[in-house]
Amino acid sequence: MITADTSTWVAFLNGATGDDVLFLKHSLQAHQLAMLPVVLTELLSDPKFPSSLGVSLTDLPLIEIAPGFWQRAGALRAKVLGKGRRARLGDSLISQLCLDANLSLITRDRDFRSFAEVSGLSILPSP
Repeated sequence: MITADTSTWVAFLNGATGDDVLFLKHSLQAHQLAMLPVVLTELLSDPKFPSSLGVSLTDLPLIEIAPGFWQRAGALRAKVLGKGRRARLGDSLISQLCLDANLSLITRDRDFRSFAEVSGLSILPSP
């Protein structure tokens, strides 16, 4: 299974192009895409987000938070911050969810590279 972060979903929904958008399209067509709760929350938080799309996004398999998640996410964020890198809370949560569920992350956000360096997070397309 594969998942996508908010930046890729926004690009896809706005009709943008790019390798990440192609990965997302192919994953949707192949029914290999899972939704992360953090990403779903970010997308639905946009007041301009079309409510009709919200229903179809919630039809995707939603990754559940496993016990100990918050502690692991905090430790992961500390590793990235310890390297002197930026580690936004949302990115930390997304990265840890991917690691827990063994998901590759489709993204256009370069900030995830720091998480990949310290944890082995799989990023698509490869940086």
